[in-house]
Amino acid sequence: MGENKLAGQFFDAAIGLLQRVRDEEAANIAAAGAAIADTVAAGGRLFAFGAGHSSLAAQDVVYRAGGLALMNLLAVPGVVGVDVMPATLGSALERVDGLAGAVLDSSPARAGDVLIVVSLSGRNALPVEMALNARALGLKVIGVTSVAYATETKSRHTSGTYLKDHCDIVLDSKIAVGDAELTAEGIEAPFAPASTVVTSALMQAAVAAAAGELAERGIEPPLLRSGNVDGGHEWNGRVMTEYADRIFYRR
Repeated sequence: MGENKLAGQFFDAAIGLLQRVRDEEAANIAAAGAAIADTVAAGGRLFAFGAGHSSLAAQDVVYRAGGLALMNLLAVPGVVGVDVMPATLGSALERVDGLAGAVLDSSPARAGDVLIVVSLSGRNALPVEMALNARALGLKVIGVTSVAYATETKSRHTSGTYLKDHCDIVLDSKIAVGDAELTAEGIEAPFAPASTVVTSALMQAAVAAAAGELAERGIEPPLLRSGNVDGGHEWNGRVMTEYADRIFYRR
């Protein structure tokens, strides 16, 4: 009985956050969609980056049914997921100065491209430096973060700044500091994080806005279809061939 109640409370919390970002971030989501559409239309490329669990939302828009074929994952070795051993190393690497610059310099990203940087706290060296360096290279940066962390925590970047300070567009996930929606008697730590749900929704909303923006301009959005429906493989093969010079997750 208690378990069911807590599960329901988590859904309520997640739905509440989704409604908030839908209403309060509508203008920023539209701006992100327009920026992505501008880049697609101009022949540019799209990249998404996130570290730790923030990488889940970045990966969610790369090479998937219903997604833009041009979205590429900008991967930093050791920080993409919990597959690195020990997992705590991934957290430590987020605080290493110079890592983002090295990855960007050896990546195909160039001026005019879009980079979406996902970081819940936005306080670690890696996402801050990634956004800072990307803008210096002439990329347009969309940050997906919880702005609350900038007022309630201390930056870990040498500049004392946060991800939100180095973005052309910021999508605020509204997640409370600590990323845990529930507390309960007999449970010592807060639990049930909603950042992945909300951040992934923000990413998909921005992609949806971009697709609509492209269609309004008379440009067919380069979307992928499911390989599990008839004709899906053929469709995807055509799209990937047409945009091969802007897709980097296949050789």
